[in-house]
Amino acid sequence: MAWASSAAAQEVRLVAETARDALSEASLLRQLDDDAVPQDYIAAARADYRRLLTALYAEGYYGGTISITIDGAEAANLSPLAAPSVINSVVITVDSGPKFTFGAASITPLPPTATLPEEFSPGRTAASNRIQSAVGAGLRSWRDQGFAKVRVAGQQVVARHDDSRLDVTVNIETGPRLTFGPLTIRGNDDVRTERIREIAGLPTGEVYSPAAMEAAERRLRRTGAFDSVAFTESDTVGPNDTLPISAQVVESKPRRIGFGLELSSIEGLTVSSFWLHRNLLGGAERLRIDGEVAGINGETGGIDYSLRGKFTRPATFGADTEYFLSGEISREDEPDYLLDKIAVETGFTRIINDDLTVQVGVGLLRAREESDVGNREYTLLTLPLKATLDRRDNETNAKDGYYIDVSTTPFISIDGEITGVRLFTDARTYYTFGERLTLAARGQVGSVVGPDLDEAPADFLFYSGGGGTVRGQPYQSLGIDRVSGTETVSTGGASFAGAQLEARFGLRDRLSLVGFYDAGYVGETATPLDDGDWHAGAGIGLRYETGIGPIRLDIGTPASGDNAGERVEVYIGIGQAF
Repeated sequence: MAWASSAAAQEVRLVAETARDALSEASLLRQLDDDAVPQDYIAAARADYRRLLTALYAEGYYGGTISITIDGAEAANLSPLAAPSVINSVVITVDSGPKFTFGAASITPLPPTATLPEEFSPGRTAASNRIQSAVGAGLRSWRDQGFAKVRVAGQQVVARHDDSRLDVTVNIETGPRLTFGPLTIRGNDDVRTERIREIAGLPTGEVYSPAAMEAAERRLRRTGAFDSVAFTESDTVGPNDTLPISAQVVESKPRRIGFGLELSSIEGLTVSSFWLHRNLLGGAERLRIDGEVAGINGETGGIDYSLRGKFTRPATFGADTEYFLSGEISREDEPDYLLDKIAVETGFTRIINDDLTVQVGVGLLRAREESDVGNREYTLLTLPLKATLDRRDNETNAKDGYYIDVSTTPFISIDGEITGVRLFTDARTYYTFGERLTLAARGQVGSVVGPDLDEAPADFLFYSGGGGTVRGQPYQSLGIDRVSGTETVSTGGASFAGAQLEARFGLRDRLSLVGFYDAGYVGETATPLDDGDWHAGAGIGLRYETGIGPIRLDIGTPASGDNAGERVEVYIGIGQAF
């Protein structure tokens, strides 16, 4: 079979019956553009002999022949320095010959736990990359056992052309089993060397492990104090079969500021900003202060204010345990209550692995609350517990994977009059079909167990409606209406169940169209979906990709109740809705 393509006035033809795609992709001649001159064609043709032969080996052909002619002359005999002024025809002719299979396929010695690719076995196609993969797997299996200096000591590859077999024998030399030697730090100016070693947690003195080195690198990157981290093994073995390790770091700028804007036709404008220090005390400690003003020109009560601060110290009581201390001062002016609150919390976050973290803390909360139920002040002691499993491919614009966050917060007032526990779960999943269509789903379930609705803290109870729960429905429009004395009062519910569904379709490189349907249920009892009411909203939206996440525009309308389809809510922000 033959193809032809033109570049300038020249014609390039590839004549081959097998491995055509691999050959075309490997050929430099096939990649020349209209600006190429005759010297370029001769140079590319001379390089193509080896490239095409390598492509044949990668497909399992070890008896092929290659001919490249330029205006009838074999390119191997031409010099770019004596190139003609015009080239009219370039012909690449490849006879791949028969496809080879493995005869003998041996890599020795191997540890008992080693597993080689199934493709590297007698009778399978003898593609050269399969040999490379098998050798790589063998070397990795020894490195995983602590033999960091394992190498290929010899190899024999014999092509038996009479029966199209390839015999491969590879001998491995393991070298000594090594333990981690000292860790040398380079490139740090502001972060203290001893703290870098603590954060890295490299197990000096223990058996060498590539996974332990990778984990140490991840721990340092996770602090945010470094732009780059690279670990390097020493070329030579140290005393007593130790392997010295060096870490080259590049420190990040210590301070950072940012801001955010979000607009809703009902909830109004939300303005937020933060200030961050990545290395507060010289040990990669992080201090972040966030301020937010919400409900500006909104229809959701008054304006809300909050000021939050959080200090974190990595590698406290172990390389994977982080200490935190946080505080908050806020005012929430909601339709059903006004809450002034000051809270502090301290505890530890344990990183189980790259995907899973758990957090435990103890907190103190002082609040003053005004509502239709009455005015009161209380002080709560809390014990928040939280676990997060995050397997999304992208935190701000996920297309595949899932996310699960589970929290439980036992609480008791100092005087003992208020006691209970707040439970909440947020689960999300994403799946992309082809290159353009992404389906996203979110489920939320919450419950307050213990106190009556009159006793529970107002911001611990649940509402539905608005951008975080049901788009299209007014903000916190679904709660609980009940009789208190001679009056009907509105409060949040003791339980909540919600679902958000989205279909995201890419229109162009940066622009996507979104269709969504949200539903929420608020119950009077602590059992979700037991005794309450529900509502729903639906709509469409647009997403425009930026370097900091997609800009979001959603237009929703009620999909249930007497006002279904009769009003429109608009939401604008940065980042996906979930």
